[in-house]
Amino acid sequence: MTKRFVLTSFDIWLPHHTSNSSDDLLEFVSQFKSLPYDLNFLRKLPVDVPTASEKVIAKIGETQPDYIICCGMAESRSKLSVESNARSTSHITKDGSESILRTSIDLDNLVRESVALEISHNCGRFVCEGLYYSVLNFINLHCQFHPHKSSCIFVHVPILTEKNLSVILKDFLSIIRCLALSPTGERL
Repeated sequence: MTKRFVLTSFDIWLPHHTSNSSDDLLEFVSQFKSLPYDLNFLRKLPVDVPTASEKVIAKIGETQPDYIICCGMAESRSKLSVESNARSTSHITKDGSESILRTSIDLDNLVRESVALEISHNCGRFVCEGLYYSVLNFINLHCQFHPHKSSCIFVHVPILTEKNLSVILKDFLSIIRCLALSPTGERL
C-alpha cells in the first residue's frame, strides 16, 4: 500500500527574507513526479501557531496520512535537523514544568545513512516548535486509538545554496523513503 504523507512549510516572516528554505525545499520535492508515494503538500503556512496548526490538523483529518513532515527554516544551521521533541509552556505538567512531547519515530535509524542530517533536541521557541507541539498533541489525543495512527517529525531546513542543495534534497528524500519503507503499522 502506498504510504501517505503530509509535507508542510512556512511562508516568509522577516523583511530580509525573499523565500523560506523549507518552502523552497518542498518546491523541489514537488517537482519529482515519479516518487511512488502519496505526497500532500501544505505550503506557505502563515507564521502563526494557532492558524498554522488548524490548517495542518484539518489536512491530517482530510488525508489520513501515515506520516506528517513539518518543515521550517533554520538560518543558523548548516544541516537538515530532525527535531526529537517539542516543548510547551502553555501546557504545564502536574509537577509545574513545561510539557514535552516526543516523536514516535526512531530518529537514530532515520539519520543513519545521511550526510547532511542531524538530530536536534531544540526546536526553538518560535512557530516551528508551536506547530510541532500542536501536531504531536493532536496525534496523542485524537489518533491514539484510531485504526490509522499517524506519526510526525519536524525538519529544520538551512538556507539552501548551490553548494548544499543536492545533499539536502537527497537527505530529505531519504527521510521520505525510509519512512515509506517501514513496515505497515510499525513506526521507525
